[in-house]
Amino acid sequence: MRADEFFCGLTAARMWRIPLPDEFTRAEGVHVGRMSPNRASRARGVRGREFSDTRIRVERRYGFRVSDAASTWCHLAGVLSHDDLVAAADHLILVPKKPQPGETRPYATIEQLIDRVQSYSGRHARAARRAVLDIRQGAESRPETILRLHMMRAGLPELELNVDIFSESGTFLGRGDSLFRDFRVIAEYDGEQHRTDSVQYNRDMLRIEGFIRNKWTPIRVRKGQLFGDPMAAVARVEAALRDAGWRP
Repeated sequence: MRADEFFCGLTAARMWRIPLPDEFTRAEGVHVGRMSPNRASRARGVRGREFSDTRIRVERRYGFRVSDAASTWCHLAGVLSHDDLVAAADHLILVPKKPQPGETRPYATIEQLIDRVQSYSGRHARAARRAVLDIRQGAESRPETILRLHMMRAGLPELELNVDIFSESGTFLGRGDSLFRDFRVIAEYDGEQHRTDSVQYNRDMLRIEGFIRNKWTPIRVRKGQLFGDPMAAVARVEAALRDAGWRP
């Protein structure tokens, strides 16, 4: 790379660990940016892009030059669906309860994304402005965000994300992905690792049993249902909420 080039687009997204849908896991070339008036790279295997946006900041990730997190997110508005764009933002703003060693989180704050979007005039700026309205602090995975958005669009009540749950005596029971506190309903994404990792599976089983003993209703949504028939998953959560007394 030239001294004034930097990773951008999908390549920058990967360097910011943004979760992308499976369709972007195939060979996509390396996305390299350069500020105008310098010409974008046309090297083999490189998808060059020339930028005139003066608000792009170049940062260092793993020793490489890369567009800042907020700008990278804006640039994804042209290639990601609304839900995946929201999931990308949720990832960037997340303050993990257990951050990885050496990582400074969040990669961007909600305020930084809002400010960046308000001044962004690039292609698909409208999509970025729509998406920023739906971001929330606390989602720890792409599926959690996608499940939340489906429930939100269905008119279910506002929820809390990744909340520690305790018994009446103060015993820690576990964390709930999506918590409807007033109705004691928990909606959770049950990923593949829960089936393939026996230690995790046993831990989750005990956690769920603890919720049930303490009069919480956990609804677990598997990958096939979330991405194959999401409204069926929403209907299960809605039924539990109605059983607990919720009405639209």
